Amino acid sequence: MAIERKRLGDLLVETGLITEDQLQEALNLKTGNQKLGDVLLQQGYITEQQLIEVLEYQLGVPHVSLYRYPIDPKMTNIVPKEMATRNNVMPLKLEGDKLYVAMADPMDYFAIDDVRLYTGFQIEVAIATKDDIIKAIHKYYELEDAVEELFEEHPKQEEQEIESISGVDSPMVKLVNQLLLRAVQERASDIHLDPQENKVIVRYRVDGVLRTERNLPKHMQNMLVARVKIMANLDITESRIPQDGRIKVNIDFHPIDLRISTLPTVYGEKVVMRILDMGNSLNNLDKLGFSPKHYDQLTSMLKEPTGIILITGPTGSGKSSTLYASLNRLNSEEVNIITVEDPVEYQLEGINQIQVNTKVGMTFANGLRSILRQDPDIIMVGEIRDSETAEIAVRASLTGHLVLSTIHTNDAISTIDRLIDMKIEPFLLAASLSGIISQRLVRKICRDCRKEQELTVREREIFTRRGLEVEKVYKGDGCPTCNMTGYRDRIAIHEVLVLDETVKKMIMNDKSIHAIREYMTKQGMTFLVDDGLLKVKQGLTTTEEVLRVAMDK
Repeated sequence: MAIERKRLGDLLVETGLITEDQLQEALNLKTGNQKLGDVLLQQGYITEQQLIEVLEYQLGVPHVSLYRYPIDPKMTNIVPKEMATRNNVMPLKLEGDKLYVAMADPMDYFAIDDVRLYTGFQIEVAIATKDDIIKAIHKYYELEDAVEELFEEHPKQEEQEIESISGVDSPMVKLVNQLLLRAVQERASDIHLDPQENKVIVRYRVDGVLRTERNLPKHMQNMLVARVKIMANLDITESRIPQDGRIKVNIDFHPIDLRISTLPTVYGEKVVMRILDMGNSLNNLDKLGFSPKHYDQLTSMLKEPTGIILITGPTGSGKSSTLYASLNRLNSEEVNIITVEDPVEYQLEGINQIQVNTKVGMTFANGLRSILRQDPDIIMVGEIRDSETAEIAVRASLTGHLVLSTIHTNDAISTIDRLIDMKIEPFLLAASLSGIISQRLVRKICRDCRKEQELTVREREIFTRRGLEVEKVYKGDGCPTCNMTGYRDRIAIHEVLVLDETVKKMIMNDKSIHAIREYMTKQGMTFLVDDGLLKVKQGLTTTEEVLRVAMDK
């Protein structure tokens, strides 16, 4: 008797994972042969683990976690790498005439037939996440092969080394490509190649935290660094001074921009590669984690025809994403937007972007002067680094332009002091500055292993001191999805200072930062730590993460 199977969307609504409205929105966004599950994942309504559990129930197919699954390495001889990659399958084990494989989509009958016809075995299917399968293919098929080849050949002469890092099929080329692919799959923002006395450590920065990916033998160091330098068009014969370069590559059909930096150390050159995923840039203000209050304040400032909006925070706090998303919101054919950046990270259509080049005298200040003669409506300055740039930015805003920029300070209010230190007259600052946004990035709790927890005594004290009532908090137990960290992805926390008439008068009267902070506290300003704790209350992050990046003043 045939079992009546419910549709995936109805099952997800019944189990309370999505609402009817979210289902309808996903169905409207679905195009061609795109699967409903993929659309729901893209929109962030469900996680892969939740989808798998529902598919397991719907189809009666078991699901496996490949993180610790004892895969037989001989399986790679039965199903070739090209077939595994094309069909997104991972062979698990062979029992008699049955070949057990893991698939992200157990209803992909073309893939099942492809593997069955090639191997001659009866195929038994289990469900695994797409991430799990990609990582397993990478682990068992690709990276080990390249490293093994490099262990086998240990070239002694320089001519052999250059040949071994330039050829398309050379093991070193394969190794570097696999390290890049793995970094993109892991959603890393940086790759570090750290030379040590007896080895080279490869580390990835994932969600703002560095972790060791693997250790390579010392004899690979020169070839590895030389390969990266060749890709970035750097001088491979120069190892005594730092060098900077860029690489543009396509990884898994994604355009990826890599910023390369080399630095001589006592054990050789350290290389850091910053990864900019051009296809994954956040260009939507709605998806940057602003609370409703902060979102309204920012959009109100962006509607103003003149003034300066500053975004502040340390390196890697997501300032560029907020800037680009703001520009994207303002971008239309009615306005002339010009930017001066160092470097131009993401290229935006319809916006004129200038690259700073200090070697030929194109500094932020000189670029900004030239922009003012180009009839702009909106100007974006990558960073205010000196008094000259700050002065021209202030002048630009006073002559009828909206200016967006970033500056390095600890919080929104202390930015006022920083600008006065840059010799900006208080009355000019009060007249030109519209608002300051300070932000940090905190890691989000993994949705697949999130568990409710009791508040600790210290957490209760912190929430009480900030005037917040919280019944429960959440933490991640650690699972294969988040590499046992309990965190996956990041979210921004913000504080927004909007300069009202009182604050402007306080600036002109040389009032202290402490006085301005007291006034803003009375006005109900949500500081960084407050916004972070509100996100803890919503179950998005943990108290530890918030206190790691924001001070409880």
